[in-house]
Amino acid sequence: MVFARGDVSGHDDQALGMNHLHSGDDCGRKLTSAQEHHTSASDITVVSWDGDKDPGNPYNWSPKQKWTLTAVAAFTTFITMMNGTIITVAHEAINEEFNISDASFPHSYWPVTSWAVGGSVSSLLILPLMEDFGVRWVFLITYVAFLCFIIPQALAQNFATLIVTRFFAGGCVSILANTSATVIGNVWETEKARNIPVSLYIVTYLAGSSIGPVIGAPIYHYLSWRWIGYLQLIWCGALLPMYYFMFKECRGTAILGQRAKALREDGVRAYSQHEIDSEGNSMLMIVVRSATRPIILFFTESVVFVSTLWSGFTVGTLYLFTQSVEQVFTGLYGWTPAQAGYVQAAIVIGEILGWVGTLFSGKLYFTSASRNTEVPGTPIPEARLYLAIVGGMFGLSGGMFTYAWTSYPSLPWIAPAVGLAMVGAGGVIVVTGISDYVVDAYSKYAASAVGIMVAGENTFSGFLPLAAMSLYSTLGFNWASTVLAFISFGLSLAPILFVIWGKEIRARSPFMKEATMEKRTESIDSV
Repeated sequence: MVFARGDVSGHDDQALGMNHLHSGDDCGRKLTSAQEHHTSASDITVVSWDGDKDPGNPYNWSPKQKWTLTAVAAFTTFITMMNGTIITVAHEAINEEFNISDASFPHSYWPVTSWAVGGSVSSLLILPLMEDFGVRWVFLITYVAFLCFIIPQALAQNFATLIVTRFFAGGCVSILANTSATVIGNVWETEKARNIPVSLYIVTYLAGSSIGPVIGAPIYHYLSWRWIGYLQLIWCGALLPMYYFMFKECRGTAILGQRAKALREDGVRAYSQHEIDSEGNSMLMIVVRSATRPIILFFTESVVFVSTLWSGFTVGTLYLFTQSVEQVFTGLYGWTPAQAGYVQAAIVIGEILGWVGTLFSGKLYFTSASRNTEVPGTPIPEARLYLAIVGGMFGLSGGMFTYAWTSYPSLPWIAPAVGLAMVGAGGVIVVTGISDYVVDAYSKYAASAVGIMVAGENTFSGFLPLAAMSLYSTLGFNWASTVLAFISFGLSLAPILFVIWGKEIRARSPFMKEATMEKRTESIDSV
């Protein structure tokens, strides 16, 4: 999940993943610090905000405007993420129609794998376009493209068509979800103001994936698997006018660029600072930089490496349950695939409960500022991990153990469902904590750090569930989930080292050290 990822043009060269939730702050302050002025050397007007109270600056919008756009963005994330898993309940009908067999390998999951891979690729290659074209038009164009790729999902006449079109649909959803995340960083200025919107975004990101089988089950049961695509097209198409009128441009550099363009049309040589800074940078250069820096961080930074594995495994596990739940509940209770789809609502309930827990995590984080001796007055980055570690051990691992050892036909179905709810709660707490920690610890390079985490989440989501059928068939329901529980528990132990030796780890990392120096400078300037 995930998994992540505001306006990062003054911070990092890319706009990826859930990092957008945080990294817009510094750029906004830079832009509001200067008035429109003339450079005598070339007589070029540099367009900036009209003072600190400029109503065009998204940070100065009213709370109603901010929450409206945030709600629209979060809802978009929820409604589009369903596309990834909604067809999983209909795999038997799809197999029968296209003559596909799951006897030796879960071939029916390839449409979900291609969807996740498409999301991973698009997040690295296409999201940088927002740097130059802004959020609104990237969002609207991508949304229309997404609608177009839903159509062949419903009309596909062969299995290959389904796989290919879902690859592009997944790419569109990744852009839409991350564009929605960008909104939060662009309209909420302070870290404290972003706390609730960030957690709201992450829970809609994960719950959207988890609720897919729950929504798909009644459609498949009462209509047919093709109606899963038809109804998505209907409700997503009906929302397009709302997005057109309500999804305002909120990227500061794009708004200033529009002002500069209007002045140029009147004969004034006006440019925004972003346009000046971007001169000479080709789109290819931007894309290459966006795609390579996350990989460098992954292989050179232990924090990024562990965080990517932990977050990726967490989100991948939530996708794995779209496969294992059907195996377990049909095997234990003789349920149909549609009935097994309904029970996955337990995961969504858990994710909502986990979201409530993340609000307490934010409180722990902000109160840590009173005991920070490294940068007095600012919260300790590792405080973001306190509840995430607990959520990983008792939520994810504990939920998997519960799911494993209540998988007996003699026990009521509600018992393993409780385990699923625990996993859902732990998943939200873990992903929120990891994302917040990485963004806070890497600051300037947060976009790249969380960008690779998003790629990891998509990779695990696409390929981990492919092992579910073999894992549960070979080891049995009890020990298959137990193995997953032990892996999750091991991944939860590693961040404890970050909490204990966080200061030393940040001192050895050139990327994290730069972030610490920035915070120390800001702390001194605020005194």
